[in-house]
Amino acid sequence: MTRPRLRTRLALLHAGLAFACSVVLLAIVDLPLLSIGQTTHRPAPGEPAAAETTTNLFELLRYSAVALVVLAAVSVALGWWIASRALRPLHAMTLSARTMSADTLDHRLAVPAAYREFTELAATFDALRQRLHESFTAQRQFIANASHELRTPLTVQRTLLQLTLADPDASAKTLRSACDELLALGEQQEHLIDALLTLASGHQGISHWERFDLADLTRRVVLDHRAEASRRGIGVRTALAPVTVTGDPRLAASLVTNLVDNALRHNVPGGIVEIATAPSGRLTVSNTGPAIPAAEIGRLLQPFQRLGADRTDQSDGHGIGLAIIAAIAHAHRAPLTAGPRPGGGLHITVDFALPRA
Repeated sequence: MTRPRLRTRLALLHAGLAFACSVVLLAIVDLPLLSIGQTTHRPAPGEPAAAETTTNLFELLRYSAVALVVLAAVSVALGWWIASRALRPLHAMTLSARTMSADTLDHRLAVPAAYREFTELAATFDALRQRLHESFTAQRQFIANASHELRTPLTVQRTLLQLTLADPDASAKTLRSACDELLALGEQQEHLIDALLTLASGHQGISHWERFDLADLTRRVVLDHRAEASRRGIGVRTALAPVTVTGDPRLAASLVTNLVDNALRHNVPGGIVEIATAPSGRLTVSNTGPAIPAAEIGRLLQPFQRLGADRTDQSDGHGIGLAIIAAIAHAHRAPLTAGPRPGGGLHITVDFALPRA
């Protein structure tokens, strides 16, 4: 059986309360009169006074019954009107939700201040719409940036092939050089796709949590980057205290790899990278480098954002490393703190969760 709508239930509730109050009120008035009429000395049968008294009592009961019926009808109509007015903001919110789309998420609900409860609900609903609007905007921006990052090497590849094929004097050496450049561009695209897949994995969250040694994992990543650090002339200092944390070791390895890679890539010749783990589960990576305004840190944690770099220059990466770090940290429910290092560079801490006892 279909349950009555809220407006109908409110109207019936109002009518029921009004009818019950009316019955109680009439009972308080009529019952004493009936009692008085029954206990009063009555004349002998056949006398007109007794018949008149009985007739008056029945008239009173009849008028009371008519009054109850009228009050019931009026209370139902009045209850329906009151319920309609009370639920008007909710009806407006329902219509707004039905017409909501990706292009209308920035609209706001207008609810009179008198409806305090609905005002709070509307504010909560508007906050939800704002978060959805920001999410859709970020998604569109991400798609546009990813398309640009993928299209740039493809354009370069096509141009390189066209120039090589249009050269009638192209030699085997020229063709080999073109092939080497195409392979390098293809490798860039492969790295970008791998980074995007890692970013997507970070946003999906962790389905299976397990324990792993954060210090040992970090040590292996540092050893893998020793050759690059030596080639760039950057010193790496480590202070890796043994600590067992929980999470996804594969994603955690990607997080540490991107931290170390970012610290080496955005450094200066002769600079340093300091990497440490603490028994509290904190991972710290600090590196020298160019000065970074504190206001730019939040932007750099978004995908495809670089500090004062040309979008077409991909020699320093695609600007996705810090976004991967932030996504994986969020998936691990590990607070991430990033800030400029005194004298230039970046200082990042990630606090992993310790196993429960």
